Amino acid sequence: MHFLDSIEAETVKQPKGLFHIVLYQPEIPPNTGTIIRLCAAAACPLHLIGPLGFRLDASGLRRAGMDYRDMAQTCRWRDWDHYLEAYPAAERRIVVSTKGNVSYDQWSYRAGDHLLFGSEGGGLPADIMHQHRANLVRIPMAQGCRSLNLAISTGIVLYEALRQNRFVGLVKDTLR
Repeated sequence: MHFLDSIEAETVKQPKGLFHIVLYQPEIPPNTGTIIRLCAAAACPLHLIGPLGFRLDASGLRRAGMDYRDMAQTCRWRDWDHYLEAYPAAERRIVVSTKGNVSYDQWSYRAGDHLLFGSEGGGLPADIMHQHRANLVRIPMAQGCRSLNLAISTGIVLYEALRQNRFVGLVKDTLR
């Protein structure tokens, strides 16, 4: 059994971390694997909202997550409504989108924020975007670029949020 196959949102305690990463219907296994590793290193829970675009035993997911898979706090949710049942009033949901009206580095992140990212191919549905229109941030890019890779975008925004909060709970000097 793969590590994520045994994780059902109903059976786990609510994960703890300075920030929560929420992926809405991710489609590419290596991106999700990389984000699993990122979340393990940043001590932040990862929420995977289904349906997922791949099987959880996909080799790209395993390869990218490497030996960090078991360190990550990962929850699977059947769909958006299932996630909302557990987090009806999440501290704040910050939506990262190319349609954002505030640059990610101008946003003031707070402990408990849920950082929400859409799928690689379709982003987020219009109703979710509308519901969170006051909390839309974007990553500046050169003219003509459509988007960045999901794993890269997640890392950029998560580490800005951690930086603003002085990397609480993380080891700052790893060169010993």
